[in-house]
Amino acid sequence: MADTAMSGSADPVDPVSSAEPVPLAVPGPASAPEEAAHGTVEGDSPLDRAVWRLRSRGCWDDAAALLEPHSVHHAPSALRRAALLVERCMFTATGWAAAEDALRSAEALASSDDERGGAACERGHLAYAATVLGVRDRADEARSALGRAAALLAPAAPGRPQLDFRRGLMAEHIADSPDAARAAYRRAHAGATAHGDTLLLSFTWRHLAGLALREGEVAEARHGFAESLRIREELGFLIGTAPALAALADAVPDTDAPRLRAEAARLFRLMGGVPTWLADHLSTAAVTAT
Repeated sequence: MADTAMSGSADPVDPVSSAEPVPLAVPGPASAPEEAAHGTVEGDSPLDRAVWRLRSRGCWDDAAALLEPHSVHHAPSALRRAALLVERCMFTATGWAAAEDALRSAEALASSDDERGGAACERGHLAYAATVLGVRDRADEARSALGRAAALLAPAAPGRPQLDFRRGLMAEHIADSPDAARAAYRRAHAGATAHGDTLLLSFTWRHLAGLALREGEVAEARHGFAESLRIREELGFLIGTAPALAALADAVPDTDAPRLRAEAARLFRLMGGVPTWLADHLSTAAVTAT
């Protein structure tokens, strides 16, 4: 399964197919269907900290409930709440109706290009998740929504790196175009660095590393996977740590891989079998190791 973890696009302003790659000092990751929600680690208010603690442990419903009173009339809160519920779909393959309802509310409240672009980006990601997880083929909807987001979000908008990353996911896992995916991931990586979006960097490192491993660049892949794991551990992003461990296990010497996979399996069980798409990877690795 592609790490979500979320291009080929018919959109005439598709940055994945037309923009030049952004040079990267050091490359990085990919590997399952996971993806960072818009907003990542936001702010330092008591509400922000509470939402992050719940989200980082996979308690998306509880985190969304904290935002619900604020999201009735406040477009950014509504978008943030929708992003949490979309992320839950990607990690658990459940909760689709709740995510759709939250997205419709966010779309109705959006009044600026940034807000409308952010909502379109989440709409595209939800459609991507349904497609890559085999729930329903919504690839055309995903392309259309992400193309709409690209038209609305300015190049320097805070949500642009997330959009670039998601278009990279579409390129890699839907269009099977690793070159377009790499260019998009590099733009996302550069944008996340510029905006200080550390959690998104853990995803760009991971997916760039996955492409490197696919091409046999093992040392490059190992570095990217290790950076992704380091960031997630430092941020306390527990729900994303097992996938990072499992990915790194694919790029380290055989003597180290079993320890990493065992720790990934332990965390996977601790999180109640989430992310669901990691189960097949861990079971395949276990069979291979025996």
